Amino acid sequence: MVTGGASGLGSATVRRLHSLGAKVLIADLNQKAGKTLEDELGEGALFLETDVTRETSVKRAIEGAVKQHGGVHILVNCAGIAIAEKILGRTGPHDLEHFNQIIEVNLIGTFNALRLTAAAMEQNQPTEEGERGVIVNTASVAAFEGQIGQAAYAASKGGIVSLTLPAARELSRQGIRVVSIAPGIFDTPLLAGLPERARISLGKQIPFPPRLGRPDEYAALVQHIVENVTLNGETIRLDGALRMGPR
Repeated sequence: MVTGGASGLGSATVRRLHSLGAKVLIADLNQKAGKTLEDELGEGALFLETDVTRETSVKRAIEGAVKQHGGVHILVNCAGIAIAEKILGRTGPHDLEHFNQIIEVNLIGTFNALRLTAAAMEQNQPTEEGERGVIVNTASVAAFEGQIGQAAYAASKGGIVSLTLPAARELSRQGIRVVSIAPGIFDTPLLAGLPERARISLGKQIPFPPRLGRPDEYAALVQHIVENVTLNGETIRLDGALRMGPR
């Protein structure tokens, strides 16, 4: 099950896991993109419109995965939004509703999917090592080096980083691993609206390789996390040695 699975990091993850033989649930709000990806991949792919901030919506997606695919063994949380806004801007203080919205989608949405999917994973038959499931969350380098105008976004991603270890410790009793990925600057729809010159400039800020990250590189790390049972309770930076400056 991949939240935000219809585009960007999520769709790259859906494609990679599906290519490896996994049955994948595309959980996203974007019906058009989700159905298009489902049709493209064919057998083993299922799209269900999902709002990660709503308990009933996530439960419905999990129930769909269990009914169609027999269970949920992997959850990848990619659903998220970004809003750039200063704490004290030209028009006054940061809009509190905007702050709440980012926290609700990025942090609460991640926890909502994590808690409900963990309950479903607990019912899985364990592997020889006792594993019942793997949960991969998406943080950001902004959790560590949030820039000016990223107070809300950085706070939401910092929450995901802080959630990772206690969740992994608690769910270890059920044989469920929890790992987070903190991507740097990736070539996703969030950056698609920028001019090519600006995109190149952003890429050059990365020490090596001096380019934007590719969504399939994120998906490749997801694959490794799923396959490497020892990885647990950690947030892995995927950023080409980037350390964000104030601006």
